[in-house]
Amino acid sequence: MNTRRPEGDKLFKQSLINVAGTGTVEEIMRDMAQIAEPKSAAVKTVLYVRTSTSEQTIDHQIEQAEQAGFKFDDIVHDQGVSGVQTPLAERENGKRLFDLLREGDVLVVRWVDRLGRNYEDIQRNIRLFLDRGVTIKTVINKMVFDARPSDAMGKAIRDAMLSFMSAMAEAQAIAMKEAQAAGIAHAKQNKTDAYKGRKPSFTLEQVNLIMQMFEQGTGVNQIARDIKISKFTVSRITRDPDKARETLARWGSI
Repeated sequence: MNTRRPEGDKLFKQSLINVAGTGTVEEIMRDMAQIAEPKSAAVKTVLYVRTSTSEQTIDHQIEQAEQAGFKFDDIVHDQGVSGVQTPLAERENGKRLFDLLREGDVLVVRWVDRLGRNYEDIQRNIRLFLDRGVTIKTVINKMVFDARPSDAMGKAIRDAMLSFMSAMAEAQAIAMKEAQAAGIAHAKQNKTDAYKGRKPSFTLEQVNLIMQMFEQGTGVNQIARDIKISKFTVSRITRDPDKARETLARWGSI
């Protein structure tokens, strides 16, 4: 039961007016509520881009992410850095992500392989971000690793997908190194400097990405649209990726 008398309410309101000097009681109360309301930091979306060779461009990866519908508050990039040899925490700008991202933020990468050099490194880094409340999204296939799943089932599915994608990224990296070595050895053995053939219209990273998407069930036409090379080139690469890598080795692109 409200025991305050009407006279008391009037005195209370009058005291507010006297303290503030001007304005109605409603305005004063509203201003006080706004001052007392806690201010939360704005949630931001950050794109992380890594390129490892001079033929790869940061602008292309940014454009690809924008065309996929992503909008960013900040872009962090490492250029000329090998993802296989250099852990994320040792990259000049990659390590900035750990200081930049906070609870509720979103980290966008083209694929999970941008975040580490092997299965353990990728898993560790993604877990660190998720534990901080940072959600991770990929441009390729638009995967989402939600930092705060709505229920236990959602968390289990997220963790299973994370393990699977990380393992695939490491397997792809190992296959890439073996194919590079085989392509270089084959080119040297056959002295292909005498005739290199037509200069390839694709890069090694594109070959690896094409095969990664193809093995995940993405169609040739969709891969061609995403990577922006002809579907005929994509088709040739999927039929014989080793031959594509050998072509790159002949031209010194590996």
